[in-house]
Amino acid sequence: MHTPKRILVTGSAGRIGRAVVSELVARGHHVVGFDLFPTPGLPPEQSVVGSLTDAGAIREAARGANAIVHLAATADDARYPRGAAPDDGDNFLADLVPNNVVGPYQIMEAARVLKVPRVILASTGQVIDGHLRSGNMPVTADSAPRPRYLYACTKVFLEALGQVYAKEHGIEVLAVRLGWCPRAGQEEEFRASELGPDVYLSPGDAGRFFAAAVEVDKLPPFAVVYASSKYVTTPAYDLSDAKELLGWEPREKWPDGMG
Repeated sequence: MHTPKRILVTGSAGRIGRAVVSELVARGHHVVGFDLFPTPGLPPEQSVVGSLTDAGAIREAARGANAIVHLAATADDARYPRGAAPDDGDNFLADLVPNNVVGPYQIMEAARVLKVPRVILASTGQVIDGHLRSGNMPVTADSAPRPRYLYACTKVFLEALGQVYAKEHGIEVLAVRLGWCPRAGQEEEFRASELGPDVYLSPGDAGRFFAAAVEVDKLPPFAVVYASSKYVTTPAYDLSDAKELLGWEPREKWPDGMG
């Protein structure tokens, strides 16, 4: 039985965020949610509605936290592949920079100023998409980034930011390259994807992963791990580091949890 902790979860109203909040609450932790929308399953006083660019709101939400689980982000590129002009815009400056570059900086600054000892940063398998596409699997944590597009580039920054804050400020930082947990409206895209079932991450496995990351007694100063459910055909990610560091292994496989 683990000692109850105070945990700030950003992106707490999203698909993975709701699963993480539910798992942490079920294990007896005091969870504060932070999202653009109220967090299901939390009382109003523990559900902070705010923006990742609001440093004051983030710091107030993080006050007294034993750990931060940072899931909030603009979830993908607005267009990929890019269309021909005039349909060739992107959401880099409008959405990706504020939420996926400035936002993680504000999170790490809050952890530094408030002396939060542990931060778990949600990265993505898209940072090594080139390895997946070339069949270089399972991809390991020390594989060089081969990002899919602009969204994935912001997650390369997030991982580097975590490494810097771990080294310079003594914060335990775990960057987790998440598999694909399809959002509402992505079901057909997922089923049409050749890689989808092998990089799938169920909400249940996601909740248990982040609970393990919060509860484990000690982490290295900085580490990168993968989190996905059991593969269907080919192992896409090397999950051995997550097992070694956290004692976590997936229990489900696609289509478990898709309902």
